[in-house]
Amino acid sequence: MKHIIIGNGPAGLVAAETLRRLQPAAEIALIGDEKEPPYSRMAIPYFLIGNITDAGTHLRKAHDHYVQHRIHLIQGRVTQVDPAAKQIEFTDGERLPYDKLLIATGSHPIRPPIPGMDDPAIHSCWTLDDARAIAAGVKPGTRVVQMGAGFIGCIIMEALAARGAKLTVVEMGDRMVPRMMNPVAGNMIARWCERKGVRVHTGARVKEILRSQEDGGALCACLESGDRLVADMVISATGVRPNIAFLEGSGIATHAGVLVDQRMQTSLPDIYAAGDVAEAMNFSTRQRVLNAIQPNATEQARIAALNMAGEEAQSQGSLAINVLDTLGLISASFGQWQGVPGGDAAELVDAEKFKYLRLEFQDDVLIGANSVGLTDHVGALRGLIQTRTRLGAWKQRLLADPTVFMAAYLATAQKAA
Repeated sequence: MKHIIIGNGPAGLVAAETLRRLQPAAEIALIGDEKEPPYSRMAIPYFLIGNITDAGTHLRKAHDHYVQHRIHLIQGRVTQVDPAAKQIEFTDGERLPYDKLLIATGSHPIRPPIPGMDDPAIHSCWTLDDARAIAAGVKPGTRVVQMGAGFIGCIIMEALAARGAKLTVVEMGDRMVPRMMNPVAGNMIARWCERKGVRVHTGARVKEILRSQEDGGALCACLESGDRLVADMVISATGVRPNIAFLEGSGIATHAGVLVDQRMQTSLPDIYAAGDVAEAMNFSTRQRVLNAIQPNATEQARIAALNMAGEEAQSQGSLAINVLDTLGLISASFGQWQGVPGGDAAELVDAEKFKYLRLEFQDDVLIGANSVGLTDHVGALRGLIQTRTRLGAWKQRLLADPTVFMAAYLATAQKAA
């Protein structure tokens, strides 16, 4: 059996290791298009801060891990998948055959169509090479303008602040992390960042980046509002898109990403997808969505590998799970944190202490939650959502006091047992 995995991030590696455990005699090739061994993008901020070297980002630390597990690492870019021939093709024309194929190609950063984006002092922060370039240019006092304050942007911001950058953040949404937090929570995070010395512009858009002769040739990010932000470096963190261009003409069904079923199989037999590239069923809505977070990616990879090895496994659906540390303020969102029409909600706000909790219900089931500044037992919120626990009388207690969610979790879990 020949397994090929395109993409050597966390999803690809988990799939390879799962396949090796299930099929000791199989041939397994793990393909990545960077010069690095498999590494975690989530570790890049720690590299930027200086807490780890580039080796600290590697997913497996033992130098002979892949040899010992007989996982063949290949560096190259796949340009075509030929399902009829059951082959993949690289940029140099070389072809490799497969019996089962996993697409785990992840995403790439969006480059917004803004005049001046080609300046060499404008960086994405997606790869280790990006991080090396940023680390070389950011010293204490370096003026940095960052476009984007989503989940990825906030992680980058944390690292830049730790390096002593003089930081300004520009976010098009009306609040920080708008795809993770509601307006109350997102604006609370923005106020926290400003208190920590970061200038925050929400509801703002950069229309042009140019070199300002008035400021010694420094960069100038010109906002639609008329504000001009002078910088030594600009970071673009405006979102990502799945890497699916190479699948054109393959017959594999795509939309925003690669469409997969609950087995993580694509529209074609023997071809699977997992991770950021997979448009998979959502746990809450049962609709296909992109859910680019590592816990979902690795679980999808495990399920894909089981099915590639001939076992039967199905995903319960990807669940929104986000936990973020923003300059020391911990926030989290789970499930349908936006709520649903006709649903009930419980909310607790302590603006002065930067504490916030909102629970969303459908009937007597907890379906989503937002929290800021609360770290104790927040995993219980995920547990209540993911088990679709019927709360019964506990719903009214939570509406009166949402902080008793841990007691509700323990009581309902004990009753279920």
